[in-house]
Amino acid sequence: MLKKAITWLACCSFALASCATPQTSTNVGPGFSSTVADNSQQAAEVAAAQYQGPKLDIVVPVFDPGLPEDVNDYEDEGIWPELRRAEANRFAVKLKEALERTGAFGAVRVTPDTTATGDLYVVGRIDESNGEEVAISIQVSDISGELWYEERYDHEVSDQFHKNIRNKGLDPYQPVFDEAAEELVEELEDYDFAELEQLQSLAEIRFAANFSEEAFAEYLEVDGDEIKLTSLPSDADPMLQRIRAVRIRDQLFVDGLQTHYEEFNVKMEESYALWQEQSLQEVKAQREAEYEAMGKAVLGVLAFGLAIAAAAAGANTGSAGTSAAANTGAIIAGVGGVALIADSFQTSKEAEFHKDTLEELGQSIDIEMGPQVVEFDETTEEITGDAAEQFAQWRAFLKRMYDAERTPAKKL
Repeated sequence: MLKKAITWLACCSFALASCATPQTSTNVGPGFSSTVADNSQQAAEVAAAQYQGPKLDIVVPVFDPGLPEDVNDYEDEGIWPELRRAEANRFAVKLKEALERTGAFGAVRVTPDTTATGDLYVVGRIDESNGEEVAISIQVSDISGELWYEERYDHEVSDQFHKNIRNKGLDPYQPVFDEAAEELVEELEDYDFAELEQLQSLAEIRFAANFSEEAFAEYLEVDGDEIKLTSLPSDADPMLQRIRAVRIRDQLFVDGLQTHYEEFNVKMEESYALWQEQSLQEVKAQREAEYEAMGKAVLGVLAFGLAIAAAAAGANTGSAGTSAAANTGAIIAGVGGVALIADSFQTSKEAEFHKDTLEELGQSIDIEMGPQVVEFDETTEEITGDAAEQFAQWRAFLKRMYDAERTPAKKL
């Protein structure tokens, strides 16, 4: 950007030497502005107090970190993948906590992906996070596949946030999570009691169909991407009772994952809070350095323009003395212009240093998850890998246990 500006200004300077009245143009682009009410969480709690319907269980998958497909774009967009992947876990936990505080929902669980079963799915993506600006996109849909809404929430952290002692221990990004939770509570008002209660029944039957499609598919109607509940089996159905027992174990496993996500969040809390504060300062310093570099470049090019204009004026006087003085002035102005432009590139190196500092901060956080032994009906198995891999192995283990239980043993 700086080099293009210098080139453009240089062209204008040469034009100044031959044009009596230069023309200028100013382009004003859209700026970042976002206002999030400080009392958004209180508003969500008030809305929740007024809500008397069924309390739906919510699945909050780990956020999409919002990484560009081309790794070469990371630096251009100011993205550090290690930090973003850590934030993807943290943001899901922060949204879970905001939803829980409203008191309007049942269990709110962070999961590795959308394969877990819940009544509502709140899927998030990180659009921006640099310590100063944060933006997330949220997509809410239910177990039937119906999309409730999509929304983007953004917030700009005040320069004074970290200087206020009353904010110690608080997350400067909190407003986006509170606002997202508030909107979901308000959205519940668009659905009546029976509709939300049916979602709970549909979640149970869809979970059952994952284990025994032939037994439970008859209660479901598939219409494109949406699935409707046509009827329900009897509560006394032995297969349904078995499925309910399996589902309880599945929920307990996912509840166990919450400890992992929460511990990870605690583990990165101190480092991340420091990164947020320092990153805010680095972003500001980088922007100021770029503005300073741009200002010096402009002065340098204008000095070149004055040098050219002075030389042209001296040549037109026809006087040797005047021409010599003009040429001397041109040389002096030209040298001054070169010095200012050189100084501007030096300032740009300082801006690059700030980028390097941010990158170093962003690479200091990683995710770990150790192997664990799971048990069902006195059968144990060790599962390994990251959270997504372990959850997939758990579901496969449950399916094997369910199939083994309902398959009669052969008589010898």
